[in-house]
Amino acid sequence: MASERARALRRNLTDAERFLWAKRRGRRFAEFKFRRQQPIGKYIVDFVCFERKLIVKLDGSQHVDQRDYDDARTAWLGTQGFRVLRFWNHEVLTEWNVIDEVIWAALQAG
Repeated sequence: MASERARALRRNLTDAERFLWAKRRGRRFAEFKFRRQQPIGKYIVDFVCFERKLIVKLDGSQHVDQRDYDDARTAWLGTQGFRVLRFWNHEVLTEWNVIDEVIWAALQAG
């Protein structure tokens, strides 16, 4: 079941997910509320701001081999009105200021 899988993912965050969650939890970003490991349809997204219909997806090396799946997920989420920002895990950990600005701009674009 998706909700059980989402709970398991919340308990086992990657280093990049843990870092981003520390920056976004509890409305720490201009009062925008983010949820982590949230089921939407048949997918579980890493982070979502429902207010702005913005999803932040963090990808590790396993995503190099699953481009078709990722593209299908992004397309379906788009049909539901969501915008998806995708970043590599290492980018979040090494280029946080840039990632932060991209997320902020997307939230402002609303």
